[in-house]
Amino acid sequence: MGFRAFTDRQGRRWEVRNRVKSEWEISPLGDNPERPRMVPAPGYESDPFEMSEEELQRLLDTPDPGKRTRAPRSPFGD
Repeated sequence: MGFRAFTDRQGRRWEVRNRVKSEWEISPLGDNPERPRMVPAPGYESDPFEMSEEELQRLLDTPDPGKRTRAPRSPFGD
């Protein structure tokens, strides 16, 4: 299992680890105040070292499944 550090658009440092085949963990490094995130692994790549910084940034921009959003109200009154 590999890991890779990268810098996002705001200059914050992150580390990407492929924990399992279907999910990667993106963790803050240094003085980055953000919290760790789990993101779906890209289906086309299994090693973070093979990805560009732009591809890693897109993974970081993936909506966090840990954040729950309220489901829209049903127009049918369900």
